[in-house]
Amino acid sequence: MNKTRFTLRILTLFAFTLTISIVANAQATRTWVSGVGDDVNPCSRTAPCKTFAGAISKTADGGEIDCIDPGGFGTVTITKSITIDGGGTFGSILAAGNNGVNVNDSGSGAPNSKVVRLRNLSINGAGTGVNGINGTSFKKLYVENCVIAGFDNSTSSRAIKVALTVSNSQQVFVTDTNVSPGGAVTVQGSGIDITNSGGLVSFLLDNVRVEGFQGDGIILQANANGAIRNTAVALNSGIGVKVTAGSSNVELESCEIQQNSTGVSPANGGTVVFSNTSVFGNNTGVASVAGAILTSHGNNQFTLNGGGVTPGSIGQQ
Repeated sequence: MNKTRFTLRILTLFAFTLTISIVANAQATRTWVSGVGDDVNPCSRTAPCKTFAGAISKTADGGEIDCIDPGGFGTVTITKSITIDGGGTFGSILAAGNNGVNVNDSGSGAPNSKVVRLRNLSINGAGTGVNGINGTSFKKLYVENCVIAGFDNSTSSRAIKVALTVSNSQQVFVTDTNVSPGGAVTVQGSGIDITNSGGLVSFLLDNVRVEGFQGDGIILQANANGAIRNTAVALNSGIGVKVTAGSSNVELESCEIQQNSTGVSPANGGTVVFSNTSVFGNNTGVASVAGAILTSHGNNQFTLNGGGVTPGSIGQQ
C-alpha cells in the first residue's frame, strides 16, 4: 500500500510539474512591451517585456504585440504571422548599423504564408541603418501609419526593401506612411524598393510620402505590379518612380511627382498608367524609353519639366 501511495504521489508531482512547464512556455495571443519592462517577464499587461525581440518569442502565431508606454523597443526579426502596434503611445525602433525589422518566415515550417502588420511605429536608422523594413519571405506585409527615416548607410540602403524569390504571389500594402533620409545624407539611400525574382508581388502604396533621398524615391524591379495613389514623391536627387523591368506595371493615381532629377522612368515592355497625377518641376518629367507603354487618362498635368515625353491619352469612360 505504501508503495502504491508513493507511486501515486510521484505521478501527481510529475503531472503538476508538467502542467506548470506547459503554462510557463505557452504563448499568449496578445503581449506587451514597456520602456521599463524586462524580457524575462511573460510579456503580460502587468509584467511586460522590454523589447519586441523578447516579446515575439512569447507571442502566438497570429498574435499581437502592443506598447504600454513610450520607448525604443529594439530591432526585431519576424518569422510568424503577427501585428506590432505602437498606437496610443510612442513605439520606436532604433536600428543604427542594422535592419530595423526583418520579415522572413523561410525557416518557420510554413514559408511564404505569414501575414505581418507593422502599425504606428517610428523606425530610425540614425543615418547608418541598412534597411528600415527588410522583407524577404512572407505572404502579406502591411505597413500602416509609420515613419521610417535614416537608412542611408550605402547606395543599396532602403527605407522599405522587399526582395522576394518565391514562385507564388505575395502582397505588400504601405499606407499613411512617411519615408525620408537621415539628417546629414552623403550617400545614395533610396525610399521603397519592391521586387520578386521568382514570382509576382502585388503592391498598393496609398497616402505615402517619399521625399529628399539622394538616390531614387520608389523603385519597382522585376514582377512588381500594382498602384501608387494619393502619394507624393518629391525632391529626390535620383528618379521619383523608377521601373526597371518590363515585367512590372504601375498605375499612378492622384499623385504628386515633383522636383526629382527624373519624375518617372519606365521600362522597356512595362506599363505606366497616369490618372489625375501631377508631374511637375522635374529635370526630366517622364523619361523616353524605347518599348515602354505610357498611357494617360487625359486628366494629368505635365508642367515645368526640363524635358521628357508626354504619355498618349486613352481617355476616360
